[in-house]
Amino acid sequence: QLQLVESGGGLVQPGGSLRLSCTASGFTFNYYGIGWFRQALGKEREGVSCISGSGGMTTYVDSVKGRFTISRDNAKNTVYLQMNSLEPEDTAVYYCAARPYGGVWCGVKDPREYNAWGQGTQVTVSS
Repeated sequence: QLQLVESGGGLVQPGGSLRLSCTASGFTFNYYGIGWFRQALGKEREGVSCISGSGGMTTYVDSVKGRFTISRDNAKNTVYLQMNSLEPEDTAVYYCAARPYGGVWCGVKDPREYNAWGQGTQVTVSS
């Protein structure tokens, strides 16, 4: 059974940093791309970033380029999202998700490509 668990969310001031973690179990981790999505209150879910199973491809939405960095440690079945220079607009519930056949490619434009989701972790950027 595919399972994903996010951690690392919290309250941070504008300009601050957080590192989210997504730990997986129940599947061959390096065969799956992992994506991060977020949903702010009253808004649609938005793809933020993803990384292929090999780690060789990463993708970012324009609004986080240069501020967020995605990485993975396949030995630990974990993907990280380092978030720097956080802005109030980054406030949302962040979800990680697993994309099958994502060993070398990933994208976040179509959430339907992902077949397992975590429960989410709240990130609040406020002074």
